[in-house]
Amino acid sequence: MNALLTPGLYIVATPIGNLGDLSPRASEILLNADLVAVEDSRVTAGLFRHLGQKGKMLPYHDHNADAVRPGLVARMATEAIALVSDAGTPLISDPGFKLVRDAREAGHTVTTIPGPCAAIAALTLAGLPTDRFLFLGFLPSKQQARAESIAEIAAVRATLVLYESGPRLSACLAALAEGLGDREAAVAREITKKFEECVTGSLTQLAERYAEAPPKGEIVVVVAPPGAPAPATADDADAALAEALTRLPTSKAAGEVAKKLGLDRKALYARAMEMKGSD
Repeated sequence: MNALLTPGLYIVATPIGNLGDLSPRASEILLNADLVAVEDSRVTAGLFRHLGQKGKMLPYHDHNADAVRPGLVARMATEAIALVSDAGTPLISDPGFKLVRDAREAGHTVTTIPGPCAAIAALTLAGLPTDRFLFLGFLPSKQQARAESIAEIAAVRATLVLYESGPRLSACLAALAEGLGDREAAVAREITKKFEECVTGSLTQLAERYAEAPPKGEIVVVVAPPGAPAPATADDADAALAEALTRLPTSKAAGEVAKKLGLDRKALYARAMEMKGSD
């Protein structure tokens, strides 16, 4: 048992590029943990070299998580186990949530040590609305599956944040333009590193920019929310009223459609009475 840390699981955010972003608290946890579960020991070894110490590491990733997890959870009863990803905040687009879930079910203490996150950092750089956003992780690489995923979120009234690789970036941006319309967007890469950049423009402009010169480095795409919907037309109101009247009294049908389409309830009620009178 470590005398400095209470037994349990410690979720530790690590730098996404600039090692100076490692917080003092994160450093303390990593240096004093009995064991650090890592995505790639070669990557985390570099972080320990920065700290001037060799850490006690155990690989924990997609390919071995199911086999390794029970042993880690058992050790949490008497040891401080830290969890890190290669960069940024663990559990963001990685399998760590299962370890947290099992640790909680076993009654162990779970503590988070917050810090860098590429998705949040890119959102702050993009200059797009931040009051409501949806993180998508990586979209599917196959064209049809990617198009279906984009269609699912096309109507979501929020800024979209997703990860992408350089070779796939242009195709992804073009697919987003096709499925969402040519919205404003930003491509952030190499965040916190020497060559950090955030390029803004429409999805089509960005797709063209990167078509011939795929960028290197870690990439985050940020897409603006959809614009305000077009005002409902008289035909829209009639169609909605006709459907609502099949299952609701006139007054309730008018109220439902007014709320749904943002139209005047009294005018809709009068129109509904006209429609019923012409039946």
